[in-house]
Amino acid sequence: MTDPTASSWSGRTVLVTGAEGFIGSTLVDLLVERGARVRALVHYKPYGEAGYLAHHLGPGSPVETIAGDVRDAGRVMDAVAGCDTVFHLAALIGIPYSYQAPEAYVQTNVTGTQNIAAACHRYGVRRLLHTSTSEVYGTALTVPIAEDHPLQPQSPYSASKIGADMMALSYAHAFELPVTVVRPFNTYGPRQSSRAVIPTILAQLHAGVREIRLGSLTPTRDFTYVTDTAAGFLALADCDRALGEVVNLGTGREIAIGDLTEALIAATGRDARVVVDPARLRPAGSEVQRLLSDNSRAREWAGWRPEVGLAEGLRRTSQWVADHLHRFSVERYDV
Repeated sequence: MTDPTASSWSGRTVLVTGAEGFIGSTLVDLLVERGARVRALVHYKPYGEAGYLAHHLGPGSPVETIAGDVRDAGRVMDAVAGCDTVFHLAALIGIPYSYQAPEAYVQTNVTGTQNIAAACHRYGVRRLLHTSTSEVYGTALTVPIAEDHPLQPQSPYSASKIGADMMALSYAHAFELPVTVVRPFNTYGPRQSSRAVIPTILAQLHAGVREIRLGSLTPTRDFTYVTDTAAGFLALADCDRALGEVVNLGTGREIAIGDLTEALIAATGRDARVVVDPARLRPAGSEVQRLLSDNSRAREWAGWRPEVGLAEGLRRTSQWVADHLHRFSVERYDV
């Protein structure tokens, strides 16, 4: 796919919140490649860990790192001032931990999004791209899942993201904020943490574990490679048709977790069997059984197409996990 916006980012100043994370850092890399000046809002750490932005640090870098927290309205105002476009990816993620600390999810995801939207409105940004998640749909009632599918808060995490999405859209209706809600489906790839299913399977395989410990094997997911998701953000940032709208980013294909595991076992050449770990099972009413995207809006409105197929994406991810196995805790289950 030829991206019509490939050269349009030169000279623009953009803010990426959650920039040190999995998708955020990949988006920063793509923006730098396209010539943008990137302001990266990262969560403050007293030990100064730069994470996946470390290669952008140093004199002359087009990336300016700002430490802060999206819950801090004043700090958010400082970060947004002077930016052309804001990509809001900062969020408290991880479904299991949301059962333990739901209030923290509301504070970061809902209040944090309100702070971002208010700052964008105050400074008149050209576009705000707010990051949603396919988890807001819950178990599919109809497939493929289009953007008008009912929202089902099957976990405190998904409830907080529904609230965040509605907060962002309320600024479009009430204040004419130029916002688009970007809703990725199960992004995967290099840099993803062991809290996600693909890296947790691969880490166990590459560590030589003979029993792969997982939760439910029957749910299906629509896995999208991370560079495709990042390219979708850029395409939608210049798509006027998407203003005030929600847009899915998914491949339109699904695979069951059990079948995915078998494919990863075969791809790595390891000898292992799958064991269902009760500690990894979601509460019965919280498990999302099926996610399969309708990506018509992204394709028709923004010209976006996923380019990396699942087999190639899994190969790349497997190699990255093997090369960075020290980052993963194989024996401990991280919520």
